[in-house]
Amino acid sequence: MKDIDQNTLELARKGDIGAFEDIYKETSGFVYNVALRITRNSADAQEVTQNVFLKIYRNLKSFAFRSAFKTWVYRITVNTAINYYRKSMKEQKRRVDFDDIAPTLANSSVTSENVIKSDNESRLQSLLGLLSLEHKACLVLREIEGLSYQEIAVSLRIPINTVRSRLKRARQALLEEARKGRKDAL
Repeated sequence: MKDIDQNTLELARKGDIGAFEDIYKETSGFVYNVALRITRNSADAQEVTQNVFLKIYRNLKSFAFRSAFKTWVYRITVNTAINYYRKSMKEQKRRVDFDDIAPTLANSSVTSENVIKSDNESRLQSLLGLLSLEHKACLVLREIEGLSYQEIAVSLRIPINTVRSRLKRARQALLEEARKGRKDAL
């Protein structure tokens, strides 16, 4: 995600819809990707993305430039996605989700490259599903979105040492799962 220039932010704060649209164009991909990694469902990620931009629009006037804009957006996105995910799990414990296989079933001209990509995405989602929301959020922001430990700490409003320990535990859990998988394959 590129930094948004301060002039665009100021115009958007004053109600300029064109400036807000520029902000949306620059940040919507990032917001959706983070939401998708946390919610593990494209429809939920789209819903979270809409909610995030409503929050940004409503609260942009209160953004005080004490942190970078992208850090503010990260924080809103992660918190919104986590809250949505928790609420969704409580409300729909028995829901069967076919969103991951529906595109494959509907498309008769699936190439091997698409199958491999879909398989890799499924594996990633399965592995992320093993982690707690706190560990998943840290891992996604670090390994997939490329944030520094400091940026993660600011985004999640946690100490940097907590970021380090959550990342370490998340990685250990994934390594342990990989070891189990190898033993099961033998």
